[in-house]
Amino acid sequence: MPNKKAFALRVSPEMMAAVEKWAADEFRSTNGQIEWIISQALQKAGRKNKVKGSENEVHSPEAEGRIPEREKQEKR
Repeated sequence: MPNKKAFALRVSPEMMAAVEKWAADEFRSTNGQIEWIISQALQKAGRKNKVKGSENEVHSPEAEGRIPEREKQEKR
């Protein structure tokens, strides 16, 4: 099992209830559902590393030498 970092997450009771129900509907733990949601968001944003064997690693545009378009516009 890969190392995982634990941290506190503050969400509203309503949001937590919705995530818990969603997790139960998908037969996942609440933690697993939150990880899946974050993973999907990272993939959609193009920030999920596509290196074989490291599907959960995240990369940043700065680390790759890329600057997000919004920052390019701000620097002009």
